[in-house]
Amino acid sequence: MGKPARKEEWKMKNLKNGLLRFWNDTQGQDLVEYALAAGLVAVAAVACVPTLGTTVNNVFTKIGSIINTNVH
Repeated sequence: MGKPARKEEWKMKNLKNGLLRFWNDTQGQDLVEYALAAGLVAVAAVACVPTLGTTVNNVFTKIGSIINTNVH
């Protein structure tokens, strides 16, 4: 009767050790952090592009009108 109980204890110990190794593994953590940072930058860029595009268009329109006024 002693051997089956030992076998079950051994299985539970291995399962516990495996779960602890999995829980404490941080090897892929950096990749997830970089992906989140890239996503945040992409969202910020999409949010800023329409306003920035309008501003840049106004600046170039003013520069073009100043050049046309002073060159002719």
